[in-house]
This record gives sequence, C-alpha cells and structure tokens, in this order.
Amino acid sequence: MYRFLLTPRWLALHVVVLLVIPAFVFLGQWQFGRYEERSSNSDVVTTNLEAEPVPIAELVKPGGSVDESTRYRTVTVQGAYDPAHALLVRRRTQNSQLGFYVLTPLVTGQGQAVLVNRGWVKAGATADALPEVPPAPSGQVTVTGRLRPSETEESSGIRNRGELPAGQVLLINADAIGKGLPYQLVGGYVSLTEQQPRTSPAPEPVPPPDVGAGGGLNFAYGVQWWLFIGVAIGGWLLMIRREVRDRSAEQRREAEDGGAADHAERDGHQAPAGTLEP
Repeated sequence: MYRFLLTPRWLALHVVVLLVIPAFVFLGQWQFGRYEERSSNSDVVTTNLEAEPVPIAELVKPGGSVDESTRYRTVTVQGAYDPAHALLVRRRTQNSQLGFYVLTPLVTGQGQAVLVNRGWVKAGATADALPEVPPAPSGQVTVTGRLRPSETEESSGIRNRGELPAGQVLLINADAIGKGLPYQLVGGYVSLTEQQPRTSPAPEPVPPPDVGAGGGLNFAYGVQWWLFIGVAIGGWLLMIRREVRDRSAEQRREAEDGGAADHAERDGHQAPAGTLEP
C-alpha cells in the first residue's frame, strides 16, 4: 500500500519537507534572538531615559567613549559654547522634513569640551543655501541632555564622504571632529533637552528615541515560523493519507469491476432457462 512513497515524485516531496523543517527552525530561532536583543535594548534605553540626571563626568571621561549601557542617559554639563567651531550635521530628517543638526562644542575648562547637539533646523531654500541657525548663547550655561555614543557608518547607516562644504559633517563622531579642535573632546556627544539660561529663538529639540514594542513583532514572527513547521508536517501527512485513500478506493473499484466482469462471463456460458441440451 505504501510503496508509492518510494516513487521519484514522492521522494522529491520528502526531500523538500526535510529541507523546509530545519529552515523554519533556524528562522524561528533567528527571530527569537532578535526579540531578545531588541527587548534588552528597549529595557536599557527605557531605564536610562527615566533615570535622574547625573554629571557627564560620572559616565564618560575626556578621550573615552560612551558605553552602550549608558546611551540615552540624561546628563548635565556646564561650560561656554564655542561658536567659532560650530558645525552643521547634514541629512537629518525631523517632522518629515530634511534639515541639519546644530552641533556646537561646549568648553568645560581645563582644555576639555563636550559636543552638544543643540537641535534641528530646517534646510535652506536650495541645496546650496545655508539654513537659518539661531546663535548659541554667550557666557556660562548648564546643559541637560541625552548622552549618545559617537556615530559611525555602521551604527548610523550613513555613508561618510569628503568634499563637504566648510563647517558641515555627515556624522557626529567626536574622534574625527576633535582632530581639528584646540581642546580635548569627551567621547560621544550630548543631545540637548534643556538649557539654563534658556534662549529664544533656538533650534528645535531632537525628540526622544522611539523605544517601540521591544521586539514584540520578532517574537510573533518566531512563533509564526515554528507554526509553519507543523503546517509543513501536517500537510505532508495529509497528502500521504489522501494518496492512500485514493489508492484504496481505486483498488476497491478495480476489484468490484473485476468481480462484475467475472460474474457476467459466467452468466454468458450458462444455457438459457428451459433449453434442453442435446
């Protein structure tokens, strides 16, 4: 009855099922891994956003780098802006509009400074036109903002290139920017959320990160891939069962047809009723 399972067509189907199952297992595990990664990242970012502000010196030192566990932590820093070395960060979108981030060093003293992203400004009327940038305040200020690690091509997805207009960059990278400054930069940068004293007008603050669902979709996709394993196995067994049923029905029909033919043949050899044999 089950010898049909060894025919070329069915052997090909077996191979497909045996290949599909481990593929679905792998895809499910990959999605669950992404779920754990994003959930962990979401927990870290949420905790840091809700934490009380601390002086930046407690988290990062001049020449050091921002640890991944402290990104988006709210910090405070005091100093005076250096508008002579301010930069515009190109290709930054906010409110569905293309514009620039306004990046200004905040000199803290003792030959040290922190890069501060003061906010976003709308791009100029043409590609070559400079945007209108509110000036940085003079004198001592206290900045409160979210600590961010330096951007790289890998972390930002932005391809860095040269030949930019003077005073413009594509990436906020403290190491690269610090090479042209007369003081040492603290690793990473601060995205301003509050400043004392306040100034007006001022660049538009950068909104907080979207924590999202913490990988909930990845978890759902993982479950979905593993459900597909049951669908593949169930479909394979259903096809076998249907084939067995169809072959059994065909054999019964053939047996019935064969029995009817034998019966008709026997009837054909019998003499008609009432006829005498010689």
